[in-house]
Amino acid sequence: MKDYSYTPQGVCSVNISFSLDDEKRIHNLAFTRGCNGNLKAIGKLCEGKDAGEIAALLEGNDCAGKGTSCADQLSKALKQALAG
Repeated sequence: MKDYSYTPQGVCSVNISFSLDDEKRIHNLAFTRGCNGNLKAIGKLCEGKDAGEIAALLEGNDCAGKGTSCADQLSKALKQALAG
């Protein structure tokens, strides 16, 4: 399993951390700051799911007209991890 850390831009969360296993499934997803209950729920919903599928599902999600959201930033973080 490989661990990743991502610094989101334009949202309340200041860090996204997660692990990907050899099959590119998400584990231990955690957000630092942000809407605590909602972001914990996202972590639970993503546990064990395919990173590419989750990235595609969450891409473009907007929060309060910011043009991004913590979910959209997670999509970016997952894509970066999958590309690297």
